[in-house]
Amino acid sequence: MARRFLYPWNTDRHVRIGIVGGGINGLCCAWVLAQAGNEVDLYERNTLASQTSRASSKLLHGGLRYLEQYEFRLVREALKERDAWLQRVPELTSPLRLVLPIYQGSQRQRWLVSAGLFMYDHLAGKSILPPAQWLTAETLLQRDPQLKAEGLLGGYEFSDGQMDDHRLALWVADQARLAGANLHEQSEVSAIDTQGHVHIAGSSYLHDRVINVGGPWAVTLLEQSGIPSPYRLDTVRGSHLVLERECPQAYLLEVPDERRIFFVLPWQGKTLVGTTEVRQQAHEPIECSVAERDYLLAAYNHYTTAPLSAANINSTFAGMRPLLYSAADPRKATREYALDRQGQLINVFGGKWTTSLALARKVQQQLL
Repeated sequence: MARRFLYPWNTDRHVRIGIVGGGINGLCCAWVLAQAGNEVDLYERNTLASQTSRASSKLLHGGLRYLEQYEFRLVREALKERDAWLQRVPELTSPLRLVLPIYQGSQRQRWLVSAGLFMYDHLAGKSILPPAQWLTAETLLQRDPQLKAEGLLGGYEFSDGQMDDHRLALWVADQARLAGANLHEQSEVSAIDTQGHVHIAGSSYLHDRVINVGGPWAVTLLEQSGIPSPYRLDTVRGSHLVLERECPQAYLLEVPDERRIFFVLPWQGKTLVGTTEVRQQAHEPIECSVAERDYLLAAYNHYTTAPLSAANINSTFAGMRPLLYSAADPRKATREYALDRQGQLINVFGGKWTTSLALARKVQQQLL
């Protein structure tokens, strides 16, 4: 059979595209592809953006810590997309200034943090956000009198963004619908194939292209369908605490006696603390464990003169990140994403919230 070529800019020919997965990456694919004049049907087994996409750290960020893994391409892309989200939907996003304190005995010396933030600002290019700056210990303690003062040398303040991840994902869904996409909830896909079929509840639907963007469950769907996958996914749970305390300053902090970092962020009048990195299977319950709760609470209490207990936790939540398997330690796993084309099937592996539209544009290029 002759190969059929798709020209997305030619709206005279409606190409039928089936998208499996209604998280932020699937929704952005639906939006971009419908805008290009394609006939788009998205299938989500639950409700839109109800899993990983609403359990993030609520940040639009370039990924400062990814520089330690030399992921310069990803960081540059994420910083550009961070600024674009802030400008595109200001009612659901906001600029955020975070502080990375430097203490005597910190895992990262001041010169190293300074170099990393210089690179971060350089990769951001002509950003709408201000660059990093050094703040004295006195300034930090004036801002947050409960910050641990012992050994504090000062800290670097730098820019990223904050968002309401669930509401922003639903905003994207509205844009996709306005562009003509059909979004089907409670539509669990049992199998797909490389000819363009999507199987749901005993029925088969034929599309010109199928995009498997199921996040942590993308490889599971391929296994169910008998299709080999060129990539392995590292499914890693990230848990968060919401504490009953106002947060006067957003922080990026080192876990005591470790090189890994965690966030302390203002969130709806409370304090959001996260995240963890715990491997789990895709079929296991996605919830914050007692061990993770205690781990995050201890890390938070290390930096405050007014420690909290489990009784001060308002709520917890967890999401499962689909990382490309690249290291024995999930903390060192790449945050890059990958696309794979098999016949009329395009598989998406990995993907971050911030870069979801950039990923969708790359999927559009794969349709040719």
